[in-house]
Amino acid sequence: MKQDKPTIIALLLAGGYGLRIHSSRPKQFIETDGESILLHTMKAFERHPLVDEIWVVCNPEWSSYVQKQAAIGQVGKFRQTLPSGLTSYDSLVNGIRGLEQKGTGADSIVVVHESVRPFVSHEIITNNVVSCLEHGNAVTATYSHESYLQTADGNTSQGFIARDRLMRAQTPITFCMHDLSEILRRAEERGITQSQSLFTLVNEINWKPLHIVEGGMLNFKITLPLDVEIYNRLRSINYD
Repeated sequence: MKQDKPTIIALLLAGGYGLRIHSSRPKQFIETDGESILLHTMKAFERHPLVDEIWVVCNPEWSSYVQKQAAIGQVGKFRQTLPSGLTSYDSLVNGIRGLEQKGTGADSIVVVHESVRPFVSHEIITNNVVSCLEHGNAVTATYSHESYLQTADGNTSQGFIARDRLMRAQTPITFCMHDLSEILRRAEERGITQSQSLFTLVNEINWKPLHIVEGGMLNFKITLPLDVEIYNRLRSINYD
């Protein structure tokens, strides 16, 4: 890797409410031994030698909490929080616009990651950065080991889709800062005000090609109460 590499920024999305988790706090802030899931995720980027800065998009009410967690975990690359929005799309837009307003260089590489994927590996982060440097972007995805069926009603199957033609999109998703700005410009031009994720957004505006980086089963998204149980069990054997 060249010594004059662009600034590598981890933009962690932590604005969700986690309604399906049945918790008194958003899932990214659920703690084990005083450390939140978000802090576990921050540490993955803190340890990575290519990452220069960590920014967290969150509800302003949780901003001081995030700062305290970064201090507890000695996350020296943490810069500050950026305000989230009402939806995940709003939070994504706020994060990108926030980096623009903070003077992030156009050539900076921004690794956009959901904070509730705490087991993102060193290799996945590396491959995202390398793919962006070489090809302009990176989309993390993984194959399924199971078959996919087609259904119209959720009760009966009308067929199947060959699994070797399908991958599950994960995060990180990585672009240069100037491309993220252009992506938002095109979205506004087309009147797009909501999209499920950065991955769905770039597909909606037909941004091609997207270069795949291999993800993995451990890079799962904590969504349901069972996921928290799985997280805690994995954390006990695979943590710092």
